[in-house]
Amino acid sequence: MKHILLLIGALVLCFSCSQQEGQTYTNREARQALHAANSVYDYEGEVIFRELLSGAVEVTIAMKGNQGDEAYYFPAHLHFGAYDTPDAPMAAMLDPVDMRTLKSTTLISELSDGKEFRFDDLEQFDGHVKVHLAADGPDYNVILSVGNIGMNSSKGIIMDNITVCAPY
Repeated sequence: MKHILLLIGALVLCFSCSQQEGQTYTNREARQALHAANSVYDYEGEVIFRELLSGAVEVTIAMKGNQGDEAYYFPAHLHFGAYDTPDAPMAAMLDPVDMRTLKSTTLISELSDGKEFRFDDLEQFDGHVKVHLAADGPDYNVILSVGNIGMNSSKGIIMDNITVCAPY
């Protein structure tokens, strides 16, 4: 009987340790809508912010729209200011959205201005996310999807007011 109790205790200890080692996230998450930004391309979705145990923020873009079979990537950026801010400076380059899955995931711990970025900063962050059709050329100016985040998240999107990103 004593051996059975020791075995059960050891199994419980091993199981609880392996669960803690595998845990990556806290339970904090925020979601913001991404709106279709023009009438030619119909891509919308959401941007999901998840807090990691390390303190960094995981930013996932999940879009809905036409998927492709070949590798093609839509550039995505986190910007300072609302979506209609002219020449809004880039706060962070996000991993491009894969046209095959319409998803992208990026880890951010620091912004382009050198300031640390944590989940607690998100609510007061003055920013937006834009997803472009191409990384350069004339199609760079085609915005597929846009969404205000942080303190701007309650502001509506007026399609005629979307500004083009400043070249990086």
